[in-house]
Amino acid sequence: MLGCTLRDRYQIIKFLGSGAFGDTYLARDLDLPGHPQCVVKHFKPKDSSPDVLPIAKRLFDSEAEILYKLGKLHDGIPSLWAHFEEHGEFYLVQDFIEGHDLTKELIPGQKFSESYTIALLRDILEILAVVHQQNVIHRDIKPANIIRRNDGKIVLIDFGAVKQISTIVVNDDGQSSSTVAIGSSGYMPSEQANRRPKLASDIHAVGMMGIQALTGQPPFKLPEDLQTGEVIWRDRATVSDKLANILDKMVRDHFSHRYQNAGEALQAILSLSQPAPPPPLSPPDAATLISTDPTRIDLLQAARSKDFFGLETKAPPPKKTAKKVPSTPQKIVQFETVIVNSRGQIIKRSQGRSQVFAETIAPGIILEMVAIPEGSFVMGSPNAEAERDSNEGPQRTVNIAHFFMGKYQVTQLQWCAVANLPKVKIDLKAYPAYFKGTNLPVEQVSWQDVTEFCARLSQLTGRNYRLPSEAEWEYACRAGTMTPFYFGNTITPELVNYNGNFPYARAPQGINRQKTTAVGSFPPNSFGLYDMHGNVWEWCQDIWHDNYQGAPTDGSAWETGRYNKKRLLRGGFWNGISRNCRSAYRGIHVPDFDGNFNGFRVACTAT
Repeated sequence: MLGCTLRDRYQIIKFLGSGAFGDTYLARDLDLPGHPQCVVKHFKPKDSSPDVLPIAKRLFDSEAEILYKLGKLHDGIPSLWAHFEEHGEFYLVQDFIEGHDLTKELIPGQKFSESYTIALLRDILEILAVVHQQNVIHRDIKPANIIRRNDGKIVLIDFGAVKQISTIVVNDDGQSSSTVAIGSSGYMPSEQANRRPKLASDIHAVGMMGIQALTGQPPFKLPEDLQTGEVIWRDRATVSDKLANILDKMVRDHFSHRYQNAGEALQAILSLSQPAPPPPLSPPDAATLISTDPTRIDLLQAARSKDFFGLETKAPPPKKTAKKVPSTPQKIVQFETVIVNSRGQIIKRSQGRSQVFAETIAPGIILEMVAIPEGSFVMGSPNAEAERDSNEGPQRTVNIAHFFMGKYQVTQLQWCAVANLPKVKIDLKAYPAYFKGTNLPVEQVSWQDVTEFCARLSQLTGRNYRLPSEAEWEYACRAGTMTPFYFGNTITPELVNYNGNFPYARAPQGINRQKTTAVGSFPPNSFGLYDMHGNVWEWCQDIWHDNYQGAPTDGSAWETGRYNKKRLLRGGFWNGISRNCRSAYRGIHVPDFDGNFNGFRVACTAT
């Protein structure tokens, strides 16, 4: 297979692994700009007789449709690029997920804490709940089929259903069946071993992974009660009764005694949420810096609880001991940037590095702040820039001091955590967003709302969190570029979430997703900031002015003038046209407006 090209498109470049049902390869998609990498999975029926092939193809097509649908519902499920049959053999093409599978974490003899285990269960069950809502059973949940992506997110791979095509036989009556059960020993419950899987079968597998994390022992090494068939494990772990009781229910021998689906199990795990103690008053050390929050909470489930932390009262106010932003951020993060030509085709890929510190705003919930270096830039658009507005000039040189900028737009998870902190001036809704999702940007927040968010966050941390000035925002967005976008002279929906029916310059038309996308879904700029173009408008501190005549040149916010009832927005949004996503484009609205396209990211003064 190595070196061959399937369908004159997918060039096989590396063998990744082999299983009982076929082989997996790394490939390049020769039809797409930049030849992005993908995964090709090769399935081959054990019986390739003429009677079996049509049945296998029908099953393969049906299951591929399911995988295609699931890949669009959650970013923790790989997208299906293609499925096809050649010479009686079957192939799936899916996203290549860069990261490591959980066999690299759940190492025999290594016991994990209860907080790690709860976080892991939440992440897996959040994805699995989406799968179960479609009445789909994964059938092969185990550490090898769960990848922790390089950004820290969990991805569920290798659904077992398609593997059935490799085990088809046809009996004398012309009926087809599978010769083996789909699943893995130790994680697969008895009903699944008998080829009668349920949604609750997946719950058993997830529960066994939780037990494995706590005990440091793989499932096949744990004894069973000879009378009840239940696994014996509590004496091998340090665990609270609450979590142990949930895990016991997840792995009951008979499926009727388990949680019946991932939604039920997720609700039980969310009930373990505890009140948040104030974060440490000194900057976190390198061991605490992580690239993503490990305890993503399902907002729709959390919304039904007493409050965000599962309590009837707010968390106590933090001490007001001041702390300084670290002069040297404590983690180096690497990423890839891209440049496009006038048609939106990627012509260059580069490796970038940024310095980041992570602010803990609740247990397991962090805010990543990127160091933006001091410098000077030309603000505004040149007269020759396509579709520019007169308010984007006159161009002038602005000097920017070193500061910190949110790596991502503020997410709904982060918003909920801060909205439950003590009020400074106004009340905040914990769940304001129209498009629900923990890792989606918060929207339907006004300038007044986000100013309150910054005040509460500052009170919690002792740092000076605020909205960026308009000049800081454009400097951070451009990241050294002078083109209309930090990608180059145009954008495409493959790089930015906007209305692709309205292309810019010579770029072709594209899709309109008609909703927000998870933060960090697209390549960053060379400062390491994501989604500076599109997704949601971002509030700035400044009031509106018709042009830059008399504007500050030191990077500070311009807060005097006759339009003091209107505030600045930058970056464009999910249903906006491409021209509005330009680095120089200026939006405007009244400060109490809270549409489903208004979001923000925070800045932090370096002291």
